[in-house]
Amino acid sequence: MYLVDLHAHTRFFHGHRSLGDRFDPLGARVLTEMAARRGLDGVATTNHDYYTHLNTAADAVTLPGIEITTDRGHVLVIGPDPPAETKPGALSPAEAVALAHDRDCAAIVAHPFRNSTVRELTAVPFDAIEVNGKHPRSRPLVEKLASERNLPLVGGSDAHYPFEVGRAYTIVECDRLTPEAVVEAIRDGRVEAQVSRSTLDEVVRRGYRAVHRRKRVIDAIERPTPGVGTPPGEESTE
Repeated sequence: MYLVDLHAHTRFFHGHRSLGDRFDPLGARVLTEMAARRGLDGVATTNHDYYTHLNTAADAVTLPGIEITTDRGHVLVIGPDPPAETKPGALSPAEAVALAHDRDCAAIVAHPFRNSTVRELTAVPFDAIEVNGKHPRSRPLVEKLASERNLPLVGGSDAHYPFEVGRAYTIVECDRLTPEAVVEAIRDGRVEAQVSRSTLDEVVRRGYRAVHRRKRVIDAIERPTPGVGTPPGEESTE
């Protein structure tokens, strides 16, 4: 049994690819060191629309992954051979899942009730659905969705800062912590989503709730027409 955060990022900013490429080795090292401190055995690096192989010497294993921005929302691809780069919005969820499966990776619905309508696609063969660490209060909705789709639940922190890693994670039942073993465990349902309730995690979540509330107020001022400008599923976040 291993504890693995299946959704984390090696940088706290988006864009600026050349700068990010130089920062990523440091970000990965700090991320895995923090994961080990929090008692995790591994963490998947799922940067937005690209994957770079990074060697780390920390106690936590680094698993390959990518967070693909499809035309309907985000899909996590985790496994031995994720795509090196994808163009944001260029793939449909079905195409992202096919790409993942062609590369022997698992395809996971990321934060299904935040900025996403991926959850509405019942015919796409996803491997799991994520309980996201940014808004664990949506878990009952995610559990219902997973039950309807007969899919397992996994947990990921969606960390963009190292101190966020581990606020949600996955218990993985396997003999060895390898990308191939994790994919097999997800597909077999030998995984379980967990949410950390530490004091730090609760403080961080309260901060995010305040930011989200302020953002919705600003959106309402700028776009006063009801329902206009609200990302799909945003109403279900913290």
